[in-house]
Amino acid sequence: MSATVTTTKSTSTPGKGNGPASRMSLGKVLLIVAGALVALSVLRAFVDAAQQADFDRVTSSGQIAAALSMAVPIGLAGLGGLWSERAGVVNIGLEGMMILGTFFGAWAGYQTNPWVGVLAGVLGGAVGGLIHAVATVTFGVDHIISGVAMNILALGATTYLAKRWFEPLSDIGGSPKNSPQVDPIQTFTVPGLSDWLADLENHHWFLVSDVAGILGGLVTDISALTIVSVLLVVGSFFALWRTSFGLRLRSCGENPTAAESLGVNVYLYKYAAVVISGALAGLGGVFLALVRSHIYNEGQTGGRGYIGLAAMLFGNWRPGGLAMGAGLFGYSDALQLRNGGATVHALLLLVALGLAALAAWRIVRKSYLAGAVSGAAAVALLLWYALTDTVPGGLVSATPYIVTLLVMGLAAQRLRMPKANNRPYRKGQGT
Repeated sequence: MSATVTTTKSTSTPGKGNGPASRMSLGKVLLIVAGALVALSVLRAFVDAAQQADFDRVTSSGQIAAALSMAVPIGLAGLGGLWSERAGVVNIGLEGMMILGTFFGAWAGYQTNPWVGVLAGVLGGAVGGLIHAVATVTFGVDHIISGVAMNILALGATTYLAKRWFEPLSDIGGSPKNSPQVDPIQTFTVPGLSDWLADLENHHWFLVSDVAGILGGLVTDISALTIVSVLLVVGSFFALWRTSFGLRLRSCGENPTAAESLGVNVYLYKYAAVVISGALAGLGGVFLALVRSHIYNEGQTGGRGYIGLAAMLFGNWRPGGLAMGAGLFGYSDALQLRNGGATVHALLLLVALGLAALAAWRIVRKSYLAGAVSGAAAVALLLWYALTDTVPGGLVSATPYIVTLLVMGLAAQRLRMPKANNRPYRKGQGT
């Protein structure tokens, strides 16, 4: 008996998919960052001149600090989605797992201390992930249906428990819709560097003060949970792409049948990924409850679990891109909350310039229809900016969601999800 082994040459196109060719080099990343800094500096200088008054600049340390606090829960939710989907399980239930994190984090936090609250919130999210894993992995329930059910279950359960546990605490600030106040988690400031950067920022020098403001927002009054979140992003990259555990987990999301045939316990890895996913989403909820507001409020997640999924898609299922997407969404959210219509109106100019550059690039690449559409949108935004002084309040509050839709529309063409994502798998298919 003989066997013939046939080898085939890869026909993948460089730059497509998730392979090494699709990753941007360090030089390109630095070029993009430098271009973004210059664009923000130009926008800041232009708006400062146009306002002829004190203006909370788009690159101020306060703006960057606010953007960072907005980005962290989105990034943690997106990181949870990345872990789950890399193992082949779609997790639409991230919003519900964040809700569990906000509730149990505040519940344990006001009774003991904030760090016990952090642990309780993470465990609450992990339990939500476990329920989702049982439904999808063991019983084969459609991932989307299970995720939606998880969101409904988490909202209903926390609403009921808030009435039972928080309403009797009205004498210390509890109510059916919120918990009593929780002690804050400690923050850190880099001594010396923070003051020096603040001094540079106050000089209002072109680019130099803008860079100082951005760096100042990253080293002043940073929550310990923010530092933990950054370490989790870095750690997730090494765990998923630099360890045998990560290789096996990702193989379950690409070809679980082949993984099983090589001895990988696919169910175990899927369970681990989804439980970790829930724990990360729960930590994002804890951040909202214990860092952003020091209290649990009903509905405080505000759809950030879904925006986290959008950040994950923007990052093409990779931690670095996910962090950039979360930063973009967090920045737009902070912009509308801190400065309102005037600043969002100024942002129209920046978006118009970006669309004009995109139109030129499309035309150079001989994609004339896409270039024409981008150019027309740029002209429309320029006219809107020139003919108005502010943006209506309804659009201001919707800014982060509009940014989400625009980014996803532009990024959708280059996405490549794990091949076995949302596909049913039964144990024994690989034997």
